[in-house]
Amino acid sequence: MTTTRGGSGGDLTAYIAGLPKAELHVHHVGSARPETVLALAERHPDTAVPKDLDALRRFYTFTDFAHFIDVYLGVVDLLRTPEDIRLLTYEVIEGLAAQNVRYAELTMTPYTSVVRGIPIEAYTEAIEDARVAAERDHGVVVRWIYDIPGEVGVERAEATVTYAVEHGPAALIGFGLGGPEVPRRPFAGYFARARAAGLHSVPHAGESTDAQSVWDALDHLGAERIGHGIRAIDDPALVERLVAERIPLEVCPTSNVATRCVDRLADHPIRALRDAGVVVTVNSDDPPMFGTTLNGEYEIAAELLHLDARSLANLATTAVSVSFAPPEVKDRITAEITDHLNTAHPKPNCEGDTL
Repeated sequence: MTTTRGGSGGDLTAYIAGLPKAELHVHHVGSARPETVLALAERHPDTAVPKDLDALRRFYTFTDFAHFIDVYLGVVDLLRTPEDIRLLTYEVIEGLAAQNVRYAELTMTPYTSVVRGIPIEAYTEAIEDARVAAERDHGVVVRWIYDIPGEVGVERAEATVTYAVEHGPAALIGFGLGGPEVPRRPFAGYFARARAAGLHSVPHAGESTDAQSVWDALDHLGAERIGHGIRAIDDPALVERLVAERIPLEVCPTSNVATRCVDRLADHPIRALRDAGVVVTVNSDDPPMFGTTLNGEYEIAAELLHLDARSLANLATTAVSVSFAPPEVKDRITAEITDHLNTAHPKPNCEGDTL
């Protein structure tokens, strides 16, 4: 990606790096640093996951979405003890803080760890211990979203909703559905139970399938935000609904290219969605697996959406405003974004559009 338009790329990169941000669509295991993965592979040498950095990079080259899921589950298999969970969680949050992420909603998939032998109580204790320590050490506020992994099917959804409703910590704020994009409608009852318990509905939809999955997420899962949602662009009536109801999309450009859901960044529908009036946020999904960062995704957004410094601040503010952060956290980060805009004064990337 080019960030040197008008000779201002370095300024823009530095501006984005210092911009306070909220990350709304990022997966726990998918955010494991390569160094963390290698350390876990050394702990568990029977794994199929490569044990050197170059081989791991090749391991993270995906042929399609199904191949990505296979690789993802290979890394999941490295999480065999509560100590493994705690290590990965702390280092993921530490990595977010290093990008000046001030608030994150981290998607967790407890089922894949519990089914491998970690009791839900130990899992919860491990992630909460890491969250509290990371907030103390790095100042980043983290909240959890528990998601149903699509590959286990509707018959295993009961386990995830039980973990959320009966064992969920106070920092749990959302309920999702990820993995392979299986039909959304059969999960309606589980989402109804989660919503009745006060959890927000944030399922993936419209990523690797079609616009109908977004309709189903809205109509049957009560979705308040949509993970990805990019195929909504194929249905004008759906776009009108997203605009009218102000349903935000959690857009992850590099992820969509890496999993072959979009052929190339130049073809990504984020600009068409934004221009139609859809609320879009920019996120990193599974950043080390896709060779990106949230800062990198903001640079891509600047390129695709023709954003200048003020527009990038608007983009960051939008993510904060549609998050489920406590009001005082929203107010604090919004003020930090404004202060950064007012003090950084980078050269503009180009004549920017506002969101």
